[in-house]
Amino acid sequence: MRILEILVPLCLLVYLLWPGPGPRAIRVLPFLAVVALVLHLILEGYRWQMLGIYALALGLSIAAALSFGSTKKRGWLASLFLVLFLALATLVPVLLPVPRVPSTAGAFKVGTRSFELVDSSRQELYSGKDEARRFMIQVWYPALPRASDTLSPWMANTKVFAPAISKFMGLPGFFLDHLALVKVPAYQDAPAAQSQGGFPLLLFSHGWNGFNAQNTGEALLLASRGYIVVAPQHSYGAVVSVFPDGSIAKNNPAALPDGAPQDEYEIAARKLVDQWTGDLSFTLSWMEAANGEAESPFAGLVDASRIGAFGHSTGGGAVIEFAATDGRCKAVFGMDPFMRPVQPRVLDSGLGASAFFMFSQKWTDNLGSRNNELFNRFYPHATGSLGAVSLTGTDHFDFSDLPILTPLAPQLGLKGPLAGKRVTLIVEDYLLSFFELTLGGKATSLFGAPGVPTGSTAGEPGLMSPYPEVRKK
Repeated sequence: MRILEILVPLCLLVYLLWPGPGPRAIRVLPFLAVVALVLHLILEGYRWQMLGIYALALGLSIAAALSFGSTKKRGWLASLFLVLFLALATLVPVLLPVPRVPSTAGAFKVGTRSFELVDSSRQELYSGKDEARRFMIQVWYPALPRASDTLSPWMANTKVFAPAISKFMGLPGFFLDHLALVKVPAYQDAPAAQSQGGFPLLLFSHGWNGFNAQNTGEALLLASRGYIVVAPQHSYGAVVSVFPDGSIAKNNPAALPDGAPQDEYEIAARKLVDQWTGDLSFTLSWMEAANGEAESPFAGLVDASRIGAFGHSTGGGAVIEFAATDGRCKAVFGMDPFMRPVQPRVLDSGLGASAFFMFSQKWTDNLGSRNNELFNRFYPHATGSLGAVSLTGTDHFDFSDLPILTPLAPQLGLKGPLAGKRVTLIVEDYLLSFFELTLGGKATSLFGAPGVPTGSTAGEPGLMSPYPEVRKK
């Protein structure tokens, strides 16, 4: 809960627990709670999770005004009821807080911009219309914000996104409306910082029914350390997409037909990820073109010799396919990579690019899964691999920002039992260390110096970990 959200019920609790009418300082607490409530609405913003507290604060302040001069004590039964009501009313915003995306840790401030891209060379496969492929991208980059620049929302068009995410989670549409209040430590449309020779560029691919801001914490970390991170929103595969003209592209379930026979499903999955791979390649080409345009906000910022990609779930499969088919990609990091969309030729020929793979325990332990079968087929051919590990105590969405939505994330299937801060520490350490080594040529404690493996297995330096939760897959 935020500061004023805490102050309002705290004032009410002291008032309710105080025996008897109390001194004047106690009797004015309901009025102070209302003042704090008004400031909360102005400064922090209304959210439905606080409705019980709003009602109790107003009700107690009216009752206190009507009996301000009275010396009559409140009955213990009434006090008990009101305390219990306050406890329940406070529990709702505690369990559904306004999420906080952690602050960046690097030397750079972070800027962010969004763009619509149209690839006229490709047909849209999933809209049911005769039109070119179009999709949104979000870019996070080292920035030099001006005093007038404001913090960016976690996700744009929250009125569309919040109900779509709620529906995906099996919750009522209004449940996540408060996501509109979330700001992240990135400045909207801020001027970019400069670097001699340019910054390395990383592409991020989200999962099926995901969205391009789902790993904002990782994007912020990387951008604050001197990387440009670009994330396409894969139209019709994302949970929803909203374009600048107001048009909306909802997730198309037919693109990945759940319950279809294996062969039919994997043909559809490969078709989908081929489209996503095209999004990644087109995005990279667009960024390279912007790099050479004097009027572009990214003019001269990209070091085209240092290109990498990372992805989650279906996006993890997409970045494997991208690295295998686009020679510009030099390094790829997969988080629970979904292997069923990866083309057989890639499964059998592998990757020459540097690679590292991190799996949740939930996916690792499903030994007989089709995904594990295909990864075991692919991995021996990934000659540039620095390792494949499993993170004990994690579930599939632990690799994204979604667990910050609620302390009930484990009960909702959004994370495993390992503490969220611990998961973030480990995943971000591996992610940053991997790209620092492969694109920055810097020695790291996890992977050693370039060409000098530190691990217990030759050619897999990422397997010697200081974290007991990290195990060889």
